[in-house]
Amino acid sequence: MRRRHVRIGLLALTAMAGSVLMASAPAGADPTHSTAGAGSNRSQLEDREAVSLVRLQLTGADMLDKVVAAGFDLEHGVKRVPTGIEAEAVLTAEQRAELQSMGVRILGSDEGFAWNEQADGGIRAAGKQAVQPLNHEQTVRVVRADWFTTKGQGFLYVEARTTEGQQADPVVEMQLENDSGTDTAFGFARTMSRFVDSGQYMFHRNLFKLDKRPSQIRVTSSTGGVTTGKVSDWLENAPPPLTDNPGYKSNFVDDYKTPQQLYGRAKEIAQQYPDIAEIVYLPNKTNGYQRKAQATIGGTGNSAVVVSSAAWGHEGGNDITVEFVERPGANLPLAVEVTGKAIRVLLAKDASGALASTAAEVAAALETRSAGLVDRAHPYRTNAGTGIVAPTSAPVALTDFLDQKRAGAPAGEPPRGPATIPVLRIGKHRDGTKPGVLIQAQDHAREWVPATTSLEAAERLVHNYKTDRETKKIVEDTDVFFILSNNPDGANYSFYNFASQRKNLTNHCPDENADPGRRDSWGVDLNRNYRVASGHDGYSGGSSVCTSGTYQGPEKLSEPESKNIIWLVEKYRNIKFMMSVHSNGGQLFWQPGAYIADGRITTPRPPLGDEAFYWQSASRILSQVKAYRETVVTPENVGGSSDVLYSSAGNVREDLYYTYGIYAFGWEVGGSVYNPATGNWQGGSFQPPWEGDPDLVSGHSETMEYANGIMEMFRVAADWGKDKKDPKSTFVPGGGKYHGPVDVRFETNEPATIYYTTDGSRPTLQSQRYEATDFREPGQVFHVTETTTFNWFSVDAAGNIEQNYDPTKNDKRNNYRTATIKIDKK
Repeated sequence: MRRRHVRIGLLALTAMAGSVLMASAPAGADPTHSTAGAGSNRSQLEDREAVSLVRLQLTGADMLDKVVAAGFDLEHGVKRVPTGIEAEAVLTAEQRAELQSMGVRILGSDEGFAWNEQADGGIRAAGKQAVQPLNHEQTVRVVRADWFTTKGQGFLYVEARTTEGQQADPVVEMQLENDSGTDTAFGFARTMSRFVDSGQYMFHRNLFKLDKRPSQIRVTSSTGGVTTGKVSDWLENAPPPLTDNPGYKSNFVDDYKTPQQLYGRAKEIAQQYPDIAEIVYLPNKTNGYQRKAQATIGGTGNSAVVVSSAAWGHEGGNDITVEFVERPGANLPLAVEVTGKAIRVLLAKDASGALASTAAEVAAALETRSAGLVDRAHPYRTNAGTGIVAPTSAPVALTDFLDQKRAGAPAGEPPRGPATIPVLRIGKHRDGTKPGVLIQAQDHAREWVPATTSLEAAERLVHNYKTDRETKKIVEDTDVFFILSNNPDGANYSFYNFASQRKNLTNHCPDENADPGRRDSWGVDLNRNYRVASGHDGYSGGSSVCTSGTYQGPEKLSEPESKNIIWLVEKYRNIKFMMSVHSNGGQLFWQPGAYIADGRITTPRPPLGDEAFYWQSASRILSQVKAYRETVVTPENVGGSSDVLYSSAGNVREDLYYTYGIYAFGWEVGGSVYNPATGNWQGGSFQPPWEGDPDLVSGHSETMEYANGIMEMFRVAADWGKDKKDPKSTFVPGGGKYHGPVDVRFETNEPATIYYTTDGSRPTLQSQRYEATDFREPGQVFHVTETTTFNWFSVDAAGNIEQNYDPTKNDKRNNYRTATIKIDKK
């Protein structure tokens, strides 16, 4: 008998994105370094404004949205705290003042919220959850209660919800108590923290440091509700990682890698292991590590002129000079002389012999009379250009500002011009018959660890294929696609020019933001440039400001880098899993990733079966991360990204999930590591020192532990591809006769989505879908008051249908599940 398989389809959506500021530079990088060369009269705005790393406190998501809309780029280490949201940013003094005027609090080095006994959070259990079954009448619910250990210290994370949480006057408070594990008496009462996002109540949650694992908790609401729940284990007792296998090879990556080094090694791997590896070249070339040569001449006022070359700097633009010349006499017209690459602007004079050329007039003359050397000239920023232009003391040399070099860089690095991105494809059977896994690293240029993590995973696959049984299974049962750097232009700029660069190098800015003083803020945030839940459609988290760190681009898929991802998944339809690897927040997340701020309307939440599959996969992946050095991605940092992080409109994950049905994860590697010496959590950075204390933050340790997680994701995909077993579901407490109303619910033996009817009809894929009680909670409870027949079937994550039922055909077998609740009203 042919087995039935189905993949639950979801409608594609549309979206937006947003938020902006710069990350700290790595050791040895000087973000204020001037790129001015000696011997030429460079623009006075060549030197970057002095910046510093600043910690911020915002009152909540509404303020975060306003800060983003104003063009500020917040680091990925955004943290929800009981008093709002904390974040870090690299700011000039002027930007600090602007944020303070918006109500943002600037925190000192010893201020801010230190969790110690409490921390923010919010997730749901993977697989079976050890909380009590819900009752339809409950006003207080324990969503999860998790115990985990790290570096010898125990922690209890609790998330609870009250149906009255939206109440603002008086605000509903919740108290948490726990037992001592063996003693069932509750004690240690603490007040939980209430979290509101975009004006909507989310939950109460806390992280507590405990020396002994409790077995139960009790949560009490100030309005009288009370409930208890059992404590589950989070990432405890995981199976050993692949690296524990005898003879297993790892630790291949020895330092951060530029895009050229990453691509070069990918091509070497394909040449060295042609039986299991090849290169696929993406069709759309990037816009290139290149810029027009520029200068801002005449200061920053109404008399200043910004000049940009027609040719790229490395193709002749850097050879151009511009000189403003005063001639003796009166009643002289404005004129332009061009000799080779030298442009002389002969300034006009009035009848009295005074200079008379305005900045706007000089800019227009340069655009039209420079013999094609200049294609863009305009007044400085928002000035009207009505000021009179002064002569220069000498010719001003235009520059593309790409002449800063990195110590030890090879000759010719980085190469100018557009780049073709190679995809390293690894798999014994690269014919579309095995489930494909796409690993996409470095969408954001300043995030260096994701690239090394991905390369380390690739090296492990090819080096262990012939000697390690588990690796051999991965290579033979999956088809892996590595994009080691999806943003080579921005990454080169981060390595060689400005360490905090986030976006690509495409400059879509109009004249008011196109002067070289803004050059570190140009570009498109590639992870805001996709089609689903985009900022162009009103979703929050993407910016229409071209200098914003989350600038979404002029239109959806405007950038070649994002177009390439869509091309890849449409060409290789066997790609069923995707991991977009970022840093440095220490989160693992999926859909929903964006919401419309007014009402906090998220993209559709995944069906309960997909949601449970995400949690199950996350538990496997993160257990392998923990196995390396006990780094725990804490429970509050796992789940829908709009729930644990913020709204990120137009992100790649939602486009791939909603449009193509791909299980798409987002991963913020790095993040906080528990320091037993201080008893606190130590935060990470985008470019931590490569070597360091193996128990704390370093690029090497993060690379190795998160490569463990990527390897486990491959095993998740391999297991998914081999899954041919039907799911099994139960109806609790079951059909039969009841003396009065009864609460019933569905349970499944594995992550699966249930479709059901209550009107006697046969269930189909268009029938009602069994949903969660609320987001991040278990399945709903039906309160049955009349005799009712439930007909249903379940579909697991691999598309297997319970009892091989065919919901698309009306055959006579009708082998769906059925149960009748008979209510005896006597």
